[in-house]
Amino acid sequence: MHIPKIKDFDDPHYDPFLADEAMFGDRIDPHSALAKLRERGAVHEGDFRSFFGEPPDITFPPDIRHFMVLGYDEVSQVLNDPATFSNAAYRFNIGQSFGRSISTMDAPEHARYRRIFQKAFLPNIVSQWGDNLVDPVIDELLANFKQRGHADLVHEFTLFYPFNIIYRQLQLPAEDIAIFHKLAIAQIVVSVDKEHGTEANRKLGEYFKPMLEERRHNPGNDLVSLLAMAEVEGEQLPEEILVSFLRQLVNAGGDTTYRTTSNLLAGLLTNPEQFEALRHDRALIPNAIEEVLRWEGPVSMQSRLAARDVVLGGVSIPAGSVLDVCAGAANRDPDRFPEPDKFNIFRARSARHFSFSSGPHICIGQHLARVEMTRALNGVLDKLPGLRLDPDLSAPEIRGIMMRAPKHIFVRFDNA
Repeated sequence: MHIPKIKDFDDPHYDPFLADEAMFGDRIDPHSALAKLRERGAVHEGDFRSFFGEPPDITFPPDIRHFMVLGYDEVSQVLNDPATFSNAAYRFNIGQSFGRSISTMDAPEHARYRRIFQKAFLPNIVSQWGDNLVDPVIDELLANFKQRGHADLVHEFTLFYPFNIIYRQLQLPAEDIAIFHKLAIAQIVVSVDKEHGTEANRKLGEYFKPMLEERRHNPGNDLVSLLAMAEVEGEQLPEEILVSFLRQLVNAGGDTTYRTTSNLLAGLLTNPEQFEALRHDRALIPNAIEEVLRWEGPVSMQSRLAARDVVLGGVSIPAGSVLDVCAGAANRDPDRFPEPDKFNIFRARSARHFSFSSGPHICIGQHLARVEMTRALNGVLDKLPGLRLDPDLSAPEIRGIMMRAPKHIFVRFDNA
């Protein structure tokens, strides 16, 4: 079967990458403001985006009430009580971006479809991806500059490696990749630019539907084939739900991993004594990954909808209200994490972080993300000896209010 060529935007000059700041802001330190607010109470009425002076999410009804949840215990309560705090909040934005995604579903529908998706992310499959997909991508990217002695690790490495892994997982034709990436990234701008966000959604649907049909007739070992053929108790995934998952994959798996890996490298390079310890003891890598997930995780705020009237943290929340669940604030709650603003790979793991969420909607790709970050860090250590910040250029600055990352990580290394 012939798979149609992917279609660019009607305006081919539209650049969704420029919308990142409009979506996520440019603030260097949102944590101090959230900490001050948390000191006054764990829950406050108000919209997360508006709190930071950013335009509100235009997909929500203008009269809907928002409550910010900041405390560790309260965030845990919300994420682990899906009967009271529904994922239907995501039907407004993710629903428009990706379609009928499992991220918008509640039980029992969510559990039924999640079981099928999980079959494609079993540990043995993820391990094979590590060897066959992740390592080759990392090696190829690092080879482009390892003899040069200097680089920008964001624009030459972290910005690309998780996306290139996804392209290989999907076995996309090379000539489709540039437009595919544009469309996939543009889906998230629906919160501030509905026109281009929905155009991207439509065109990716037109691309994936014939691809799914073709892979069901001629399955391979790629992720599309695995998902197309996966079933639980004789049930396959409906096309609508499978297409929504594929639309979401680049953002959920690529964008978040690029940001977290960038933050990990920034945290280590700006704390050279910790980087040196890790360089001599690779057993510290899992600690470093969990610490960066706590310190600067990929998504600072998650959304839920109050399914009934409820009191949370002493605050009455009416049914139908949106809860802006500030995982980034909970991850820096000093009642659970001493000196929470410090990046410390030696930190005792006394409490778990919420960067992959918690409860029934915990990130389905979290194990793959850890594999990708582990192998990226090992690759950097192996291929870029003497890696250090470039003293002649600006130090990395992690920016944003919700999905944070540095724009540059300028480094030097020994190229002998």
